[in-house]
Formats: sequence, C-alpha cells, structure tokens
Amino acid sequence: MKSTLDNYFAVSEKSLQAKNTRLQLISENIANVSTPGYKARDLDFTAFMTEAVSNASAVRTTNARHIEIGDGGMNFENAITYHIPASSSLDNNTVEIGVEQAKFGKAAADVQAAMGFMESRISGMRKALRGE
Repeated sequence: MKSTLDNYFAVSEKSLQAKNTRLQLISENIANVSTPGYKARDLDFTAFMTEAVSNASAVRTTNARHIEIGDGGMNFENAITYHIPASSSLDNNTVEIGVEQAKFGKAAADVQAAMGFMESRISGMRKALRGE
C-alpha cells in the first residue's frame, strides 16, 4: 500500500519540493541584495520537472493507461539559472530587488496552490478509503 500511495503523490511531491527550493533561492537573493558580487539565482521549474520525469525509474503499471513516476533524482543543480540584470551594478551584484520581490510573491502563490492541490488529493484519498 505504501508504494501505491508514494506513486499517487510522486508528481505532487516533486513539484512541491521544486517550488519550495525556488522560494528558498529567491529568499537568498533578497537577503543578499547588498552583497558585492552576489549572483541572483532561480530555479527553472519546467527544466527540473522535465528532468525528474525523464529520470524516473522503470515504469510499472497496473493498467495500460497508468504511468508510475519513480524517484526521478532530485537534482536541483541542473535546473538552477542565473539572473541577468537589466542594468549592471558597480559591485557586480545581479539582484534587482523589485524583480525578486515580484518573483517571491508569485512563487509563494505557487506554493500555496500546490499545497491546495495536495490537500485535495489527500481529501480524495480519504473519501475513497471511507467508501464515500
């Protein structure tokens, strides 16, 4: 049963971990806005999820229409990008505070949406287990 539940939540789990990592990177950018030479980083969510799905373990299905997502290797490093600022700073810091604040707001909303989706899946699983 554990394996079935793990598979049921695999994509949501990877998505939520990627969104949390992106939020952390943006927070680090904001914290380092005054650090000389700091390079602003971000996570390319699409690149991460594409790699996670392509690196999935062997497909084991219970039905021809089911696809099982395996471990997928949680390697965030390959999906990290560096921000190129619109105007360069004298200290070579690439953090643009307004851009980072906007990214943070959107990323926080993305995490909340992912949590809502996960809660919905858990609620559906509870109803199925109760026979509702």
